[in-house]
Amino acid sequence: MSCSHPRPVTRRQALALMGGGFGMVALSNMLNASLAEAAPSGTGGVLKELHVKPRAKRVIFLFMNGGVSHVDTFDPKPMLEKYDGKPMPGPQVLTQRKTGNLMKSPFKFQKYGQCGTELSELWPNVGSVADDICVIRSMWSEIPNHEPCITMMNTGANIIGRPSMGSWITYGLGTENENLPGYVVLTPTEPLTIGSPLWSSAFLPAMYQGSVVHNTYVEDEPFQASKVIPNVTSFADRELQSRDVGLLRHLNEMHLSRLREKDAELEASIKAMETAFRMQTEAPAVFDVSKESKAVLDLYGPGSTALGCLMAVRLIEKGVRMVQTYYGKGDPWDAHNDILSYKKLAFDSDRPYAAVIKDLKQRGLFEDTLVVCGTEFGRTPAIQTANEAAAGVVNGRDHNPGGFSVWLAGGGIKGGMTYGATDEFGYKAVEKRTHVHDLHATMLYLLGIDHTKLTYQYGGRNFRLTDTAGEVLHDIIA
Repeated sequence: MSCSHPRPVTRRQALALMGGGFGMVALSNMLNASLAEAAPSGTGGVLKELHVKPRAKRVIFLFMNGGVSHVDTFDPKPMLEKYDGKPMPGPQVLTQRKTGNLMKSPFKFQKYGQCGTELSELWPNVGSVADDICVIRSMWSEIPNHEPCITMMNTGANIIGRPSMGSWITYGLGTENENLPGYVVLTPTEPLTIGSPLWSSAFLPAMYQGSVVHNTYVEDEPFQASKVIPNVTSFADRELQSRDVGLLRHLNEMHLSRLREKDAELEASIKAMETAFRMQTEAPAVFDVSKESKAVLDLYGPGSTALGCLMAVRLIEKGVRMVQTYYGKGDPWDAHNDILSYKKLAFDSDRPYAAVIKDLKQRGLFEDTLVVCGTEFGRTPAIQTANEAAAGVVNGRDHNPGGFSVWLAGGGIKGGMTYGATDEFGYKAVEKRTHVHDLHATMLYLLGIDHTKLTYQYGGRNFRLTDTAGEVLHDIIA
């Protein structure tokens, strides 16, 4: 009677069988759901040599999701005062929803700093650092919906499926700290509009995805990393855990060496497991904002936005390459009904946004940290009337991708200036028009990267963050 050959055991089965399954237990501890989906990068990016001299080493992106009205915040329009309640002169402008006559801003504008940049009264603290910031007032995008415009701002494309800006940056540059992810996303709650595709690595290696942390503020309760990053605090014996991780790494590398082609997911898993193991020593400390002095905590103030901004500065101080903050759930700045809702939103954001600049300075990080504060599109200067019957309040504005504002600071940016302009009513960018691709090209340039040369071959062609467009804004670079 002949014996048949035993069936080969797969790598997964071997891990499950060895040591009563201790390998799978270790893997489960290391690759929990959040870390497996957001595998951090190692120290090195693909660029061994930068294309131009870098002005910045890292990026903080303060994102005001919902579409901020530029004519109520960063782009004063005296003609709205003159024509308040009247039709806009000239041909009717096509808008997404029914709009009526022009509406002046309920907020006063004033000049700030030695530069005299005019900002809305909503931003007195940001005004206090006006000499450090450059306001681009001529931004534009294509499609008047949140989904394509927020995807464009975050990935350089109007449709989901492209790598995020943070993924491109970490793909090119890596991270300065192997114990932390290269790219971190801070949001108090989910879901956001679109959600994870905004920080996905898409077709780039999975290790370059953003790692999501929920910076939810609870009054009188210290923020604990262990609550938002499962298994970041280990109770296992350190030496034993290190041995188990080493075995898993060795088994995975043995399997990888047998593959004819590299397995990107397997490589990402190896790096994720190792970084997750190292994070246990550093992540709890970096997220423990209680270690900051009272003066620093007072600088930022209370609230989730303040907590996110402080965390962003602490993370980049520890070597994280890019940190992005979101304001909150959904589209908070989406003021269809009542623009006066901005009083609370700006109150939450003004102090911590200014604190980011002030704190970076006192930590010696401002000169080589690029700070970007933006949104997906602007809003119409005319009042939106489509919501009258349902809402009862008619004091809001519709979407407007034709013109909006962002501001930048640090990292090689000329402070105390404005760049470009919308028309006299604020409908469209008309002077030094700046597409999102141009903003991305400039950000990469400040990091030492030629946006046309940071590419990845996928689907038969070379892709890049700026697609096939984008011009560097040299006028705003110091």
